[in-house]
Amino acid sequence: MAVFQHPDRHKVAVFALDGVIPFELGIPLRIFGAAQGVEDGRKLYEVVTCSVAPGSVRTDADFSVVVEHGLEALAEADTVVVPASHELGTVYTEGVLTPALAAAFRRMRTGTRTVSICTGSFLLAAAGLLDGRPATTHWSSADHFQRLFPQVKVDPDVLYVDDGDVLTSAGVAAGIDLCLHIVRRDFGTAVANGVARRTVVPPHREGGQAQYIRRPLPEPQLASTERARSWALDRLHAPLTLRQLAERESMSVRTFTRRFREEVGMSPGQWLTQQRVEHARHLLESTDLGVDQIAEQAGFGTSASMRQHLQAALGVSPTAYRRTFHSAAGR
Repeated sequence: MAVFQHPDRHKVAVFALDGVIPFELGIPLRIFGAAQGVEDGRKLYEVVTCSVAPGSVRTDADFSVVVEHGLEALAEADTVVVPASHELGTVYTEGVLTPALAAAFRRMRTGTRTVSICTGSFLLAAAGLLDGRPATTHWSSADHFQRLFPQVKVDPDVLYVDDGDVLTSAGVAAGIDLCLHIVRRDFGTAVANGVARRTVVPPHREGGQAQYIRRPLPEPQLASTERARSWALDRLHAPLTLRQLAERESMSVRTFTRRFREEVGMSPGQWLTQQRVEHARHLLESTDLGVDQIAEQAGFGTSASMRQHLQAALGVSPTAYRRTFHSAAGR
């Protein structure tokens, strides 16, 4: 008996493994299940959940879920979605599929579109589906992912990567962005916007996951530029030169630059820009100052300059960043 009952709908199989994160497991059904034809209101996707074998599947929460379908769903699906799991075992530690998982991926038809949410990308990479291709994953696992799968072109800053028949999302809620993108790609903007309205999420989120990452500076191994850094942090609003910083430590510019790189892991100019971006983020989140005022206080001089630096560092404009974070900070 066929798993999918509606041949006129796009068939989506969500592959649930022990340790699956319930939030991510529910994203495909919630987004694809809400997609309706603009004119007739008919459902456009049929979504089923499957596992290596039907039965109980542990989640990373204090409950399990009962999955009715096995690997036959993978064989029938047009799109297979792999949510993150906290029990990937050798897939996460060694980049190797278990025999059962290898057999599961062999059940998929050639040309099946494959999608991962968060660290579900480890399964796709271990199956060889990402070799030589661009991909992303949760920012906290990106370095480990790249070491484990050096043949994959990892982009840790974006919300998702669309490489045609293989798509990967960044962490957790970025799965919503990716599923909405797929709906938009499959059936157009009007249908995707309808899904966004029904699920009360933005139809398109600006920027990438870089805007959600706090990047603390490396702990300095020496203290020879600490006074200059402290002095600069109190004067971010003012123009600062490399010579001024070097003079605080009674060093030549060349020696100061070398010591700074040794201690902090980046050039003085890169560090100064990073601190100004962080200060601008703080002011955008916690004050009602205008963008021009923030640009001046953060040392960018003009709003155009600040916009350029935030776009480069976070992938969003100052206005978009404030719209996302200001109300949350106020609460």
